[in-house]
Amino acid sequence: MKKIAVFASGSGSDFQSIIDANTREHFCEIALLVASKAGIFAIERAKKHGIESIVCNAHDFSSQEEFGAQLIRELRAHEVDYIVLAGYLSRIPENLIGAFQDRIINIHPSLIPSFSGKGFFGINVHRAAIEYGVKVSGLTVHFVDEQYDNGAIILQQAVPVRDDDTAESLQLRILEEEHRVLPEVVKLLTTGKIQKTGRKVLIVSE
Repeated sequence: MKKIAVFASGSGSDFQSIIDANTREHFCEIALLVASKAGIFAIERAKKHGIESIVCNAHDFSSQEEFGAQLIRELRAHEVDYIVLAGYLSRIPENLIGAFQDRIINIHPSLIPSFSGKGFFGINVHRAAIEYGVKVSGLTVHFVDEQYDNGAIILQQAVPVRDDDTAESLQLRILEEEHRVLPEVVKLLTTGKIQKTGRKVLIVSE
């Protein structure tokens, strides 16, 4: 069974959705939570479910390379196969991306390439969508490469934007879909159902 590490920076609701789905179906082993700072609620979720957690703050290291080297050591010590970024707001070091090539996925709360890239995170994404006047937004699960929100797309889910939506109400509806879609993609990934060739990603049935 494949092992995953989940990276989180906040409450960990996406993390919880993976825990809940895996409790029902047991498609992977959640070996580690990597928290970007101490005191976040995701750590409490890990404790409740007997999942080991570590705090690894980029600001505690002299360089991105040193930060990445420490993460690589921790992940290899836990024999991690895949990394799942679930509301993780720190930049992923290039040496970590290289060590886990095509084995890191992220969830982003828009239909990439819309409202993505540096500075587009959290409520900022939904505020930009509302201000632009789009009729459809949604979420994207994608592989991680060296650029923000640039990796090959695995799965997208559209969410209609209502006339009376605020950034906050749109965020809540998209988050509901995140909690359904992210565990689905983690299951596909850890059970060998995803094939990637360049930017083309196929989901196979067998």
